[in-house]
Amino acid sequence: MPIRVYNSLTRRKEEFQPVHPPKVGMYVCGPTVYMNSHIGHGVGPVIFDTIKRYLTFRGYQVTMVINITDVDDKIIHRASGLKVPPEKIAREVEEDYRRNIARLGVTGVDHFPRATEFIPQIVAFVRALIDKGHAYPAAGDVYFDVSSFPGYGKLSGREVEELLAGARIAPGEEKRSPADFALWKASKPGEPSWDSPWGPGRPGWHIECSAMSMGLIGDQLDIHGGGLDLIFPHHENEIAQSECATGKPFVKYWMHNGLMQFAGRKMSKSEGNLVTITDLLAKRDPELIRFLILSTQYRRPIEFGDEHIDGVEKGLQAFYRFFERFERATGRTVYDVAPKLPEEASGEGLGLASAKMRDAFLESMDDDFNTGAAVAAMFEALPAANRFMDERGLGEGKKAEGEDLDDLAGFVATLRFLAGLLGVFEKPVAGASKLDEETTTKLRDLLSVQGEKSDAPGEEIISRLIELRASARKSKDFKRADDIRKGLAAAGIILEDRPGGTTWSKA
Repeated sequence: MPIRVYNSLTRRKEEFQPVHPPKVGMYVCGPTVYMNSHIGHGVGPVIFDTIKRYLTFRGYQVTMVINITDVDDKIIHRASGLKVPPEKIAREVEEDYRRNIARLGVTGVDHFPRATEFIPQIVAFVRALIDKGHAYPAAGDVYFDVSSFPGYGKLSGREVEELLAGARIAPGEEKRSPADFALWKASKPGEPSWDSPWGPGRPGWHIECSAMSMGLIGDQLDIHGGGLDLIFPHHENEIAQSECATGKPFVKYWMHNGLMQFAGRKMSKSEGNLVTITDLLAKRDPELIRFLILSTQYRRPIEFGDEHIDGVEKGLQAFYRFFERFERATGRTVYDVAPKLPEEASGEGLGLASAKMRDAFLESMDDDFNTGAAVAAMFEALPAANRFMDERGLGEGKKAEGEDLDDLAGFVATLRFLAGLLGVFEKPVAGASKLDEETTTKLRDLLSVQGEKSDAPGEEIISRLIELRASARKSKDFKRADDIRKGLAAAGIILEDRPGGTTWSKA
């Protein structure tokens, strides 16, 4: 099945056919590094990192670029307030951004270009636009002449006349029309500046992305990504200046991700609801946050907030509980099982569940990288694996052997392969399965209350307590059975009575 991509430019899904297959050039707008990255800054990198993973799986050779805007009015203003050089602010915030998206599992970025590293290319770009009659210098600034590009507005759907309605030229600006935008800005005293034919200055925001993307990928990009809030004016202006400079279509597929929102409102500085990635990851595991982002189709808004994150975490714990059962049943962790897809979409029992999960997952990803549906495919397969273990009593005192072990390991291999395309379940989550010393001590105390002592590992003590509870229920000593359940809950162990026996998990 071919991959289909929703193209923001044409407003429809199209079959994915890169300009120079199997190579794919993908450019994603990165942050302006003036304040530490908030969680919204992590959304795009996680989404497009996942898209790269899937395209690579499908045989494409993907080059992924995320830019760093390290010269801007906001950086200059904050640096002035703190009385430090703008470069110091930019480097510290860039480091924070790169460190945090790496913690979110973003591994696919090939280049992190800085705008200040591309000044010569930007100056040449601006000069070419002037020479072709698409831009004009004015008192040290250079502006793009929007009227020179008939296609202006084709991405956002806005008409130039609409933009001009009520628009005014700000004092000090020498542009011909309110719709024209800056390619080069004359620097004020004390601001960062570079020499140019129009005097000392610095690049405008939009021209930076065109110069960086073309410098690292080429005149035509296969995919240009970014948040929905960048469609206008940023991406609209990128199209205008780039296509006027080269005479070629700039981007084949424009892809825009939905924005993070809190209680139905966009997360933003003006709303006062921003949460930095650093603060969030001090309280929540990075795998949970990546899972949260990918649990929704990328074009939809992502709801943020403790209640919503708790709901996603509850779903994620279903996988972790299965991982714990698998370890008890096999003596291996799921991370010891090499990821692998089943070769045939057939079989029976757990093999059939694996094949169905694979087919539903890949079909979802082929349909505009629908990670939300792909995650659902993994969830829908999980009950089959738990039933398989219930019916055979695996993990609760009985070890998996022979065909049972092969079937169980095959399911885990498939699950891990598919999850790896999303960038989850690649390594153990701290505290997700092992019992710490404090919990084990509580379990030994509980066992002592029940009249027994043991120096065995915590997992073995839990198994013994489950046996004692089952014996108490059989003899109708429901108080004792309930005391054991409550004692385990106080130690952070939750019991679940299933048809094949009682299972446990960490709270």
